[in-house]
Amino acid sequence: MDVTALRALQAPLKDKYRETPEAGVVTLKAHGELDDQHIACKVETGRAIALAGLHPATGGSGAELCSGDMLLEALVACAGVTLKAVATALEIELKKGIVRAEGDLDFRGTLGVAKDAPVGFKAIRLSFDVETDAPQEKLDTLLKLTERYCVVFQTLNVKPELSAVLKVA
Repeated sequence: MDVTALRALQAPLKDKYRETPEAGVVTLKAHGELDDQHIACKVETGRAIALAGLHPATGGSGAELCSGDMLLEALVACAGVTLKAVATALEIELKKGIVRAEGDLDFRGTLGVAKDAPVGFKAIRLSFDVETDAPQEKLDTLLKLTERYCVVFQTLNVKPELSAVLKVA
């Protein structure tokens, strides 16, 4: 896809959202069902069922997906798509690209072993290795706009309002 095709695709959406701001608000949903035999949750991905379980550092077998890995995978996916879209909009040819995310977890927090240990990632690093002939100034803009428009990056960067409800059937 080139910049003209991308703009043509997005122009009617942008116009619609300018005219009717509430049309731009979409509720994304995820659904999972607790596994009745194991400490696991079956998550519908839209394409298949993903079985998430305990990370080996918390006693899991490693056979199930780790939700921490899935979070990093979502960041990589979102950042990669955003980088490609921004590069297209800026007319930067990316001949090749690798997106990596890594995060540091202290499982003492999750297991309740140390009250001073955080539950969750204490640091996440996102990196892009690209092959391109674009000048550094354009690459700086590419990174800045990718950070700005990547939904997962911004969700992690600016804490959203969170709530949790437990309903008894």
